[in-house]
Amino acid sequence: MAIQKRKINPEDDLGFGPQPVMKNQPLMNKDGSPNVKRVGLSFFNTANSYHTLITMSWTKFWLVVLSSYLIVNIIFAFIYTSIGPHSLDGTSGNTRFDHFMDAFFFSAQTMSTVGYGHISPRGMTTNSVAALESMMGLLAFALATGLLYGRFSRPSAQIIYSKNILVAPYMDTGRGVMFRLANLRRNMLIDLEIEIIFSYNETVDGKTVRRFYPLELERRKVSVLTLNWTIVHPLDENSPLIDMTKDELIKSEAGFAILLRAFDDTFSQTVHSRTQYQAHEIIWGAKFKPVFDRDETGRIVLDISKISEHVPFDLEKVGVE
Repeated sequence: MAIQKRKINPEDDLGFGPQPVMKNQPLMNKDGSPNVKRVGLSFFNTANSYHTLITMSWTKFWLVVLSSYLIVNIIFAFIYTSIGPHSLDGTSGNTRFDHFMDAFFFSAQTMSTVGYGHISPRGMTTNSVAALESMMGLLAFALATGLLYGRFSRPSAQIIYSKNILVAPYMDTGRGVMFRLANLRRNMLIDLEIEIIFSYNETVDGKTVRRFYPLELERRKVSVLTLNWTIVHPLDENSPLIDMTKDELIKSEAGFAILLRAFDDTFSQTVHSRTQYQAHEIIWGAKFKPVFDRDETGRIVLDISKISEHVPFDLEKVGVE
């Protein structure tokens, strides 16, 4: 690849060192998480479990909560039925399945401390199990409440990025590598700063290593993100990609790491957003469609659904081969 050589700066590294990208496995996932498989951790790693529960999607979170609730109640229902068919007073079932369902719903009432009173424990063993379950229920609901609060109160940036990165016309006679982003929330993001690090595989003395280049941008900072923001890296004589071709980028498994920092006015905290583009996601000869319009009152209307829309464009029209 025709990359302009320069002195390697260790600060440009994303934390992966010279490890090359292999088999189209990017260093960073689309959601900004590192594409690293971690092994050797203890199964009962409470710190990692808390982080996982806080950061997982809402769908997975509710599936974990509901499945845990069902599993615990099923376990206690088996315990109550194993004590004996007369361990619970007030049951009306005649079959083993009916006894199990009575025990299951009694377990749910005990765990949530609802206690309708229709079914009650009989004997020291059953009362002891019910007391233990009641205590576990209080702790479990306190834990679930804490996790919910942590998920709602955790400041995060909800940024939508264009699906592709474009090689598009830039200024009057040039071209640039560009993509778009916008804020999915209605909150105010101020003092935004973005960084793009271009990386590719290079063979040095028969060994494949990863090289990192921070790219110069048309505008690195904006004061307020009210509409969309198109980030542009001009392909001029100072660009390491001036003589690039798509085949060369794909062969070297090149990628663009996007690192965004902003100040969230709602939480009064700095938030971060990250994503990654790979070489096969580059579209050569295209330009973005407008993403906003005006209504009948003259007010600007931003259509987030159009953030990735683009049209083909012949780069020869701007004098570029």
